[in-house]
Amino acid sequence: MTGGSTVVVGLGVTGRAVARALARRGRPTVLVDDAPGPEAEALAAELDSALLVAPAPDELVDVLRGAAALVPAPGLPEAHPAFAAAADAGVPVVGELDLAAEWDDRPVVAVTGTNGKTTVTTLVRDMLAASGVAAVDAGNTEVPLVEAIDDPATEVFVVEASSFRLAPLRRFAPRAAAWLNFAPDHQDVHRDLAGYEAAKANVWRGFGPDRLAVANRDDPVVARHAAALPRVETFGLDAPGTPGAHWFVDGGTIVTPEGEALAPTAVLRRSRPHDLANAMAAAATARFVGARADGIVAALGAFEGLAHRVERVGERDGVAWYDDSKATTPHATLAAVAGFDRVVLIAGGRNKGIDLSALAAAADRLRAVVAIGESAGEITDAFAGLVPVVEATSMDGAVAAAAAAARPGDTVLLSPACASFDWYRGYGARGDDFVRAARAAGVRPASEEEPAR
Repeated sequence: MTGGSTVVVGLGVTGRAVARALARRGRPTVLVDDAPGPEAEALAAELDSALLVAPAPDELVDVLRGAAALVPAPGLPEAHPAFAAAADAGVPVVGELDLAAEWDDRPVVAVTGTNGKTTVTTLVRDMLAASGVAAVDAGNTEVPLVEAIDDPATEVFVVEASSFRLAPLRRFAPRAAAWLNFAPDHQDVHRDLAGYEAAKANVWRGFGPDRLAVANRDDPVVARHAAALPRVETFGLDAPGTPGAHWFVDGGTIVTPEGEALAPTAVLRRSRPHDLANAMAAAATARFVGARADGIVAALGAFEGLAHRVERVGERDGVAWYDDSKATTPHATLAAVAGFDRVVLIAGGRNKGIDLSALAAAADRLRAVVAIGESAGEITDAFAGLVPVVEATSMDGAVAAAAAAARPGDTVLLSPACASFDWYRGYGARGDDFVRAARAAGVRPASEEEPAR
């Protein structure tokens, strides 16, 4: 980037990190936010930068004329007037990952997918660390990549790459990138599903034979994009029927593309289908940038799972209770339900512009559904005539309804298929409230000896 100030639009965690990173490199900024809070105002004072609050489109164009670039916050809706203003002003849109790539050339790997990104990112980091490689996770985490690169001790950056971060990319080029799966999501941000898909595919932009694409061969969208790449390792639960570089599971063993037994699946603390897929995707990605087999196996054995992702809460009257609040798409909820025999599902929240009727595919495994939040009516419609549905107006009510519907041997599963921002500040708060309500209803914690499978 050359020229005048960089206009940073959206002053959440990443926007603030970008502004500070630019300032450290002597690049002036203009800050823009539609509803700035105290942290944004303090940032403007700290950097001695102008702060524009919800500027009109013509004002945005004026600000952008002569600017070096527009850096949008991840998740800024593509319909936001800042993008049209940048086009009118002839100013490039630059993403956070591209800025980091401009400033630092250490190895980077990336992980994207509608679901499973955080888990696989964490596993890759842990596999590298267990192999003696100094690795950190960044991107769509608590630490943006532009901030993570300030640590000179890091050898490899493992980037959780959301579609928001991938959409504007022009420069970012990871050594290896895993695309885990694809399903409708974030239609409240992207203009259409094709735009969401194109953003995801950007993770493999410009990949040549010196870079590795790690692809879910059982996902038709991912497999279609991977087919055009020169170097690919795929992963899937079943042994491949055609030649190629495939990771798979055979007789309770994870097998590498070379046909070598990597690890028994029993080493994993959870071994549902999506757990196995995540393990293989992480192993393929980490191995390419220096993880050893023993480090990969050690990380798999030590990984306890992440909070609010099919996390066992406990048991009451022979019914197991699980918190999967992180499931904010039907695709994630279907994957979670598939890991159990008979489920009472608690679902609903704020829909992200997704067709929730896809949830009906889980009907055969469901004893009942408890619908919550703004989308309770849509959840009810999705299961009409298939599964009994009760609507609840609070988490306590949802837990009570689920407990009443469940039978011994069942699982009560909070897996909402929707965002949490109708009732809560985030999926973590939603999951915590579910656990609180479950405890109040007599669900006792799982003992350390109880397998979380």
